[in-house]
Amino acid sequence: MKRKTIIASLFALLALAAVVLAPACSTPAPTAAATPAAHLDSLPDDNFNFIVANDLGRNGYYEQKPIAEQMGRMAENVDIEFVAAAGDVHHFEGVASVNDPLWMTNYELIYSHPELMIDWFPVMGNHEYRGNTQAVLDYDSVSRRWNMPDRYYSMTCELDNDATLRLLFIDTTPLIDKYHKEAEESYHDVASQDIDRQLQWIDSTLNASTATWTVVIGHHPIYAQTPKDEVEREDMQRRVDPILRKHGVDMYIAGHIHNFQHIKPEGSDIDYVVNSSGSLSRKVSPIDGTVFCSDEPGFSIVSASDKELKLYMLDKNGNILHTVTRTK
Repeated sequence: MKRKTIIASLFALLALAAVVLAPACSTPAPTAAATPAAHLDSLPDDNFNFIVANDLGRNGYYEQKPIAEQMGRMAENVDIEFVAAAGDVHHFEGVASVNDPLWMTNYELIYSHPELMIDWFPVMGNHEYRGNTQAVLDYDSVSRRWNMPDRYYSMTCELDNDATLRLLFIDTTPLIDKYHKEAEESYHDVASQDIDRQLQWIDSTLNASTATWTVVIGHHPIYAQTPKDEVEREDMQRRVDPILRKHGVDMYIAGHIHNFQHIKPEGSDIDYVVNSSGSLSRKVSPIDGTVFCSDEPGFSIVSASDKELKLYMLDKNGNILHTVTRTK
């Protein structure tokens, strides 16, 4: 075989490998002619902004530390009110107590940028339920920035022109039957949680709200592409989604899947968002209703005004991968 033929064959094989190994759903690889990704350097001065971060606890490994530093640098340029931690701050077995060294290696020493010394509002993830969930609640009295008044809770944020943003932080692990079946072996604290009581609270809290915008934050997604057990989404669709649709929620934000997804299923006006992992990400592909997805690790920033609600999906360098926008 001639040398040129061998070289041509090698290039053909490399091209085929690139197609096979390319992510099924991600932002295109940059080329010389491609427009550089937009970097989120600023937001309107009057907007109310907060970070969403989840699936963090890797003791600083993988992308956790660089992403934590990027969150801090972003907060230097954008006025950030707080961090919403959407579960799994601790992998893999949760924490044993408020004195567990994981509080240092997963959280305090990683998110040490001065601009991240602000309020954090967390929810439990399934990995927190593998440990001592009461310790996660009790850490509220140890760390000034860890604000967790209960397993599920709400808050109202004031915007300009008498507009408001209502946030509900919900505890999704007990709302999924598989964790109750595995409670004795792995998720001990799930068994004592009352599913109906939380669902009634979500319903009544949303019913009483007159907020301009309503965002619900939990760990488990309602819609998502993932190899994880389908029963997780089925239980969330059966129990939580009808309540959110009934009350016209604007956005549901979750984690758990370790990638970015924006889904608008047929028949619902809600924007369903999966926020990527702040450490180790996973591959993703589109499903029915997928508007955008990416396997990049990172975090999101939610920015609200009286007229507009936006969620920016950001990679580890602070580049905007996708924007979810709602207007009044």
